[in-house]
Amino acid sequence: MSTDTTCLIVGGGPAGMIAGLLLARAGVEVTVLEKHADFLRDFRGDTVHPSTLRLLDELGLGERFDALPQSRLEQVAFPLGEQSVTIADFRRLRTSRPYIAMVPQWDLLDLLAEAAHEEPTFTLRMNTRATELLRENGRVVGARHEGPDGTGETRARLTLACDGRGSLLRDLSGLQSREFPVDIDAWWFRLPGSASQEFALAPRTAEGRFMVIFPREGYLQIAYIGHKGADAQLRERGIAAFRDDIAELAPEFADRTEALRSMDDVKHLDVRVDRLRRWHTDGLLCIGDAAHAMSPVGGVGINLAVQDAVGAATLLAGPLRKGGPTPAELAQVRRRRLPPTVVVQTLQRLIHRNVVTPILTGRRAGPPKPVVEALRRFPALTRVPAFLIGMGVRSEHAPAFARRAAGAVEKPVDAPRD
Repeated sequence: MSTDTTCLIVGGGPAGMIAGLLLARAGVEVTVLEKHADFLRDFRGDTVHPSTLRLLDELGLGERFDALPQSRLEQVAFPLGEQSVTIADFRRLRTSRPYIAMVPQWDLLDLLAEAAHEEPTFTLRMNTRATELLRENGRVVGARHEGPDGTGETRARLTLACDGRGSLLRDLSGLQSREFPVDIDAWWFRLPGSASQEFALAPRTAEGRFMVIFPREGYLQIAYIGHKGADAQLRERGIAAFRDDIAELAPEFADRTEALRSMDDVKHLDVRVDRLRRWHTDGLLCIGDAAHAMSPVGGVGINLAVQDAVGAATLLAGPLRKGGPTPAELAQVRRRRLPPTVVVQTLQRLIHRNVVTPILTGRRAGPPKPVVEALRRFPALTRVPAFLIGMGVRSEHAPAFARRAAGAVEKPVDAPRD
C-alpha cells in the first residue's frame, strides 16, 4: 500500500502530536505514525509545565485539559533532615497557570489526538511502525512502514522524526550526535496508594541512590536513581533487596513494596544526554528527544520537545503549503531551538555534577550548602529555577493559525516576577 501526504510524522508522543495538531490547523495534510496500538504505557514523564499549560490555553484546549485527572505542584523542595529547602517556587511566575500539572501522559496524548482528529487534514495511524526511509536523488521522500494492513510506504514533502531517544529515523539518516557523559541510570516502578503532594518531585536520598515520587490518581509512580551500569547488579540482588532499598529511602512506603512481585516490575531507563550536530537532512527533520536526549532531572524533556514542535510548525507551515521546505528552512528550526536546548542540557549537567553525583557517592546529601543558605535567606531566588524549569529560556507561543478561544490567551511571558 502506498499513500501520499504533505508531512509524515513518525512518533505519536507529545512532540509528534503537537506538531501534527498545529500543522493540521494550518491546513497542511499530516499523517502521524505511532508504533503502539494505544498510548497506555507506563513510566512516561507526566509533568506538564507552565509553558505547556499556557500553550494548551492558546490552542483552546485548557478546559479539556482541566477535566483530566491531575494534581498540581506549586513548589519543588529538597528534604534536608527534618527540614526542607524550597528549590523552585512556580507561584512566582507571571503566567495564568503557575504550577506543574501531574497528568498521565496517555491522557494528554488522547486529548491531543482528539483535537487533531477535528481537523480534516489530520490522519493518525496507530500500531504502525516505520522501518525504512524512502530516498530519491539523495533526498528523503517518506518512509516505509509495517502495520495492521501489512507493509506499505508513505511519501511526503517532509518527514518529521519524533520517535524519541532511540530514534530509528535518526539512525537511518546518518546524522551525527554529540554525547555527554552521564553517571546515572533510572529505574521506574509503581506502588499502590497515594501520597501528599509534599512528596512530589522531592528526592529521598541515601548513599549510592535516591528516588523521586510522582503521585498519580490511585498510585505512585517512582523513579529510582542509581549508578549507571548497575542494572545487572540490581537484578542479580533480586526483588527483596530492592524492596529493602525502597523502605530505607521512604520508610512510610515500606508496607507497599510487596506490590513489586519481581524485578520485571522495575523498568530500566538508560539515561543519556546528547544532541545532534545537525538536526536535518534534505526532506527530514529531527526534533524532541530524536534531536537531543535529555536527562530526567527536572522533568523538562517532554516540555522542551513540545516547544520544538511548536517552533517547527511555526516555521514550516508556510513552506509546506507552498511545496515543501528547503534544507535552509529546515536549518532554521535548529537555529531557533538550539539555544534553549543547550541551556537546559548545561543546567542538567551542572545538577548532575553538583547535586546528583555527590549524593550517589555519599559526599553530600543535597545541594551545596551555599546554594541552600542563599535560597533560605532570599526566597525570591526560587523564581530563577522556577522560570528555567517551568517556562524555559525560549518558550514558544502557539502560532496565530493554530489558536482557538482567543479569550484564553495571555500576554507573552518574558521573565518571572517577585
